[in-house]
This record gives sequence, C-alpha cells and structure tokens, in this order.
Amino acid sequence: MSRPSGGEGRTRPLSDALESVLRRRLGAQWVRFRAQLGIQAGAGGAPDGESSVVRVPVPSHGEGLGWVLEIGLVPGQALSDEHWQAIRRALGVWELATEFDRKGGALPRLMHAHNRVRDGAAPLIGRSPEMCRLRERIERVAATDFTALIEGESGSGKELVARQIHDLSARRRSPFVALNCAAIVDSLLEAELFGIEDRTATGVRGRRGKFEHASGGTLFLDEVADLSPSAQAKLLRAIQERVVERVGANAGHAVDIRLVVATNRPLRELVQQGDFRSDLFYRLSGIELKVPPLRSRRDDILELARYFLVRHGGLRTLGLSAAAENALFSYDWPGNVRELERMMESAVVLAKGNQVTLQDLPGEVRGGFADALDPSMREGDTLRAWCTRYVKLVLHRCGNNKRAACRALDISYHTLQTYLRDTEPSGLAQDAAVASPVWPEPSPGSLVHEHAPHQPGQPVPAAP
Repeated sequence: MSRPSGGEGRTRPLSDALESVLRRRLGAQWVRFRAQLGIQAGAGGAPDGESSVVRVPVPSHGEGLGWVLEIGLVPGQALSDEHWQAIRRALGVWELATEFDRKGGALPRLMHAHNRVRDGAAPLIGRSPEMCRLRERIERVAATDFTALIEGESGSGKELVARQIHDLSARRRSPFVALNCAAIVDSLLEAELFGIEDRTATGVRGRRGKFEHASGGTLFLDEVADLSPSAQAKLLRAIQERVVERVGANAGHAVDIRLVVATNRPLRELVQQGDFRSDLFYRLSGIELKVPPLRSRRDDILELARYFLVRHGGLRTLGLSAAAENALFSYDWPGNVRELERMMESAVVLAKGNQVTLQDLPGEVRGGFADALDPSMREGDTLRAWCTRYVKLVLHRCGNNKRAACRALDISYHTLQTYLRDTEPSGLAQDAAVASPVWPEPSPGSLVHEHAPHQPGQPVPAAP
C-alpha cells in the first residue's frame, strides 16, 4: 500500500503511487483521485467525459465523502479494453484502502495531495453553475504557463484555486510556494522574495528567497494589492525578466517559475485610483479568475457544510436538521467558506446527538432566522406569509432602509410596500382581501365605466 520513496523513514502515499502507475499505463497527461460528496453507493458505471477529461466514480459502501478518478487524456486519445482493465484494478485497490480506512484500520487517512491543503481549507466543492465554470476555467489555465490573477473576497478560496492550478499543471511535482504580501513588512519583503547574500550585514546569514524556492514550480503571492509602490517596482522587474537579485548581491540569476497572484480588492479600480502601478497590473492580468462569494452560490452551502461535518466529525456521523439547513441557507456569509468551516467545527463540538440543530449554530446565524423565518416553518404559513416575514427580516438587516432592501430583494418599491402592509402573515382573511381588492366609491360627478348594456343606437360615453 505504501512504498519507500527514498530517505530513511519516509514512505510514498498510496494516491501518488496509483496515479503514477496509471499515468504510465494509460499514457495520459495526468491522473488524480479527487474527493467528492454525494457519490452513490455502488457507483462506477460509464465515465463522465468532458473534452479530454474522463471521470470515473469509485465504488463506495458508505455515505458522505466519496472519490472520483479523473484522467486527463492526450488530445485524440481513446481508452482501450486493456486501459479499462487497469483502471478497474486501480479502483479496486483504492476502494479496499478507503473501506479499510473508514473502519479504523491501520492505514493513514487517505487524502490526496490535491485535497491536502496546509491551511485546512476544503477542496473545490460545489455543483453550482458558478463553480462548474470556475473548474472549467482552472483546467484551461493549468494547461498553460502564463501568469494568473485571482480575484475574490476574503475567505472565498483564492489560495485553493491557486493550488488547483498548480496540481493540474505540468509543474505539479515541483514546489508550490505561497507568500502573503500583507503579512510581511515592507523592509523585509525584498529579502523574502529575492533572498539575501551571506554577511550582507552583521549577523546576517545568506538564504534563498521565495522566487528561488519556487524555481521549477509555482509561486503564489496573496494580497498583492497591499504591496508598497517600491515593492511593486521591484516585483515588476522580476516578473518581466524572470531574473532575481539577492539583497547585497552584485548579479542576478534566472528563475523558472509560474506566477499566480491573488487579491481581495479589484486591481483595475486601484489602478484608476492611482494606488497600483498600471504596468504591473498589465503584467499580472493576462488571465483573470473570479472566485464567487458563497452568498452568490447558495446551492453549494449545504454540500460544503456536510463536507466539513464529515471532515471534522472524526468517528461521529453528523447530519443537519431541517431548521439548521434553512438557517445556513438564508445567512449572508460575509466570511465565505472560511466562516462556514469554522462554524461547522463549533457545531461538531456543541452537537449533543447525531444531528446539528438550530441551537448549535451561532447567534448571528440563528438570530434572524429563528425570529422571522422559523415560525413560518412551524406554523405552516402560506407562501405569501413566508415572503412577508422574509421581507421584514431583510429590511431589518438593511437598517430599515427601504431602497436598500429593494435592491437586496430585487423587487420594486411598490412590491415592498405591499408586503409590509401585511400585518397578519398567517391570516387567511387578509389573503382574500388582497386577492379581491375593494375599490373606493367614486366621487359625485366622476365618470365611471361599467360593463352594463347601453341603449341600442346610443353611443357609449368616452373618457375625458
């Protein structure tokens, strides 16, 4: 199951061994096992082919986390019967190992290198149209060696996207080096990026910078918008010439890297404001990737929540109650996926049984839902009554600003006023009144059109 890879006491993970063997047997560009939720037990029939990527679900005997074998074929390549026989053998080995692991065997936890993220983030999980488009774009970007710019809110998974680009590229066996530009003071950033020569100053020992560490692989620079103007100028030269010069050195040397940068602020707007160099922006923005916030892909919220429960639940099998699911779905998630993961960690600790209830969630999640929406679930309100409660909840979140609530709900001001006039959300009499409005009596002398028959030969009076 695990073979020595050189060095005393070190072993080669099962995932790397199987992928390496399959890639040679099939003559494919790349092969990987990827974690995925929602795999049905006994699955493993026809593969899902998208362009030159073949996906085969691994048979599973339990619920929760499943696996999919993904094969990147050479353009024009077709799999023969001998190839499918090798694939079935590999799936059998992986199925046996994961089942042994699920029952608490001696094998280590089988998480593939693509899904082992050092900061504890989740793999790219989600079936929403936004995530499907993002995955397709990542595969296209990974096939090249160009610089990529990733934009997205904090906690949305920008570093995870960068790791996926690296893992799918031809540099996947080389280092992936990440640096948060906002966490390094400006005086030390140059030494961190380019290194420093030995004895440049008293007590200073020479060391390599991030550019040299990432040579042959991928260098990921996070929060690049926080770089100072001087640091931007130094980074521009290194990106343009792919030559770095250590602090205190007299000459530079070339590096072979693939550069991926990320920011939570739109660089194009910063360029217009004069806070970011335009020439550096055009060097970084060859390929742009937009990571959608969690609130814009609500279809993935519950899938992510169940994944985190499986990941952090240990030997416990936890589920979500209906009220907890509705509360998670209606929350805005300002912290995106990172906030959801921390919340599920807390729920794993607080849950008393095998189900996460509404009371196990933080107050900011259950507050508005428990007061405004959960009563509608319990009382069996009509759709109009439920919408009335939700409109009032959104209006409260917008600080009673009706125009802001209309923009958040994407409705007109007149529609908002109609919902706010409903003082008894569950009253049937009010629904009938809304359905059959009573018009005021006309004032004396006003012209009213009635559908009454008129005398033959007499013209119908026209409206003034």
